[in-house]
Amino acid sequence: MTDDHKIIEPDKLTPEARRALAEAEERRKSAAPPELPKEINGRQGPEPTRFGDWENKGITSDF
Repeated sequence: MTDDHKIIEPDKLTPEARRALAEAEERRKSAAPPELPKEINGRQGPEPTRFGDWENKGITSDF
C-alpha cells in the first residue's frame, strides 16, 4: 500500500487554499439533501449497496 496522500498542517496552507476550503465547507453545509421518492415495500435498515453486502433472512451475500 502506498501513501499517496500527505496531510498538510492548516498553518502551512496558503490563504487561497484556506479560502477554498472554507467556501467548499460552506457549500456542503448549505446544500439541501436530495429529495428521494418514497420506497414502497423496500428493505428496512441500512442501504445494502452502501455497505457492500445484502442480508436476507440471516444469509449475507456479497456483490
